[in-house]
Amino acid sequence: MPNKVVETPYPLIDADPHASRVIRYMRPSDYAVWAGATGAFPAALYLWDKWDPSKLRLRTQLRLGGVFGFIGGFLLAYQRSSFRFWGWSENKREEERDLAELTDRARRGLPLYGESDQPEWVQAAAYRNSVFSQLKLHIFPMINLVNHPYHGTDPEKYKPKDEPTSS
Repeated sequence: MPNKVVETPYPLIDADPHASRVIRYMRPSDYAVWAGATGAFPAALYLWDKWDPSKLRLRTQLRLGGVFGFIGGFLLAYQRSSFRFWGWSENKREEERDLAELTDRARRGLPLYGESDQPEWVQAAAYRNSVFSQLKLHIFPMINLVNHPYHGTDPEKYKPKDEPTSS
């Protein structure tokens, strides 16, 4: 099955980035969104109770709201970081970091996207299940936890360039 080619306003970095890369490449604005969602959920519950009083202690509800806000904020920040990998939002910083990181791995002779103990068919199935899954995080949070060779980009761009020899 051929890869779906999606036209994006910015260059594609990785069609199915590993979860660790998505988290490592998060920007401060992603952490701010995460923190904002963590605080906004219990704040909304508190304000709702002030507007329509329940006459109950809110301690447990606010704590649970904080947990839900934390999880929802993480998923939102993860999605924002993934959009930059896909080229759907400005990604110059991530593009430079990706090029430096994977060129270094290629120079050292390591696999570009890490090694996997999984058989090839499991890697392919993991790719098919998790590619663009960040669009469905609100329904079923599935993230890529398998290293595989399917990333929608040409790995040749990371190969070390032959240095010209002077004679």
